[in-house]
Amino acid sequence: MTPMALLRHTPLVRAVQLRALTISCSSSIGTTSTVALPPVSKNKQDSCVLLGMSELDLQQLAIDFGQQKYRGKQLHHLLYKRKVKEIQDFSQVPLAFRTELQEAGWSVGRSPIHKMVTAADGTVKLLIKLEDNRLVETVGIPVEDDQGSHRLTACVSSQVGCPLRCSFCATGKGGFSRNLKRHEIVEQVLAIEEIFNRRVTNVVFMGMGEPMLNLKEVLEAHRCLNKDIQIGQRMITISTVGVPNTIRKLASHKLQSTLALSLHAPNQKLREKIVPSAKSYPLDAIMKDCKHYFLETGRRVSFEYTLLAGVNDTVEHATELAQLIHEWGSGYHVNLIPFNPIEGSEYQRPYKKSVLAFSAALESRKVTVSVRQTRGLDASAACGQLRNEFQKVPLLAGAEVQQSELEMAVAS
Repeated sequence: MTPMALLRHTPLVRAVQLRALTISCSSSIGTTSTVALPPVSKNKQDSCVLLGMSELDLQQLAIDFGQQKYRGKQLHHLLYKRKVKEIQDFSQVPLAFRTELQEAGWSVGRSPIHKMVTAADGTVKLLIKLEDNRLVETVGIPVEDDQGSHRLTACVSSQVGCPLRCSFCATGKGGFSRNLKRHEIVEQVLAIEEIFNRRVTNVVFMGMGEPMLNLKEVLEAHRCLNKDIQIGQRMITISTVGVPNTIRKLASHKLQSTLALSLHAPNQKLREKIVPSAKSYPLDAIMKDCKHYFLETGRRVSFEYTLLAGVNDTVEHATELAQLIHEWGSGYHVNLIPFNPIEGSEYQRPYKKSVLAFSAALESRKVTVSVRQTRGLDASAACGQLRNEFQKVPLLAGAEVQQSELEMAVAS
């Protein structure tokens, strides 16, 4: 094994070292016996995970374990096509290889479904129980368009909770625990595919958490979803409420995915009321970065705008929003989202008349707009709502976003 391979597979190093350790005992007849030492106990959290690895990485892993290169291709098929959840069930792989993987601390990286709720419209929300017993949500949304084609969208989470605590969001009310690893993001899509027994066609990073505060893992998961699960980049949307410096960083990767900015207000003052973290990222700066993203990637930016009755849903707000968008050029789209009611919220869902008037005001000012179809209202559809039913105590106390929490999220 090469030195670089050893660095990549630390648990394998431990396993090799353990297998190499011997105790030589001279007996009365002059023979030397080898006594195998028991394996060192290791926190399961530190084990290496197969899910999220590319085919090339898996081939190298097989070689590092003394196997033929094609074994890595078999691992790739078992992970992403057959969706096998345990190494011992890798029937195509030799038993000795499976045993060595497990002894070296490797696992598939799939988690059990803790709760599943199905809405009348077919939307399915899953609560997945992670290795550290944290709960994370993912949603499967089946859609049939006017032409009869079927689409299945997976709405995935990027964090356990969220430190930004937007005032209308159920996830923020539940507090923040940690970032998700790449395999914990990828497994959400595989879980949705298993429930619906068909391929996911679209992925939106619009579940629990702020993707830009976990950009490294989100980008690695994005690569896996695109290359390994074979979901087109243009079928993937990455959402953000806006974290300084991260939109430009995302643009530098030149992905062909849509950036969705959670705007929710046409001016800085109102936005700070709805999105407390907006205080550190002025609207002009965020719009400048969105324009940069469009110029760098050629992909339009979608502005997500949650309509809150009597707060940001008037025709005057729509007029101001149109002016803001035109000020920064073309390549933008507004997606209106009527508020999903959540327990304990001060906000109300606007009447349909208000939604249509807001949309018409934008259209009359040459702004491309759509109204998101509300799905799964009878399945605790609001992001974070289902988890909060099971996790009664917020992960972190306090109503304001503390700078230390934000720094922790960025650093992790």
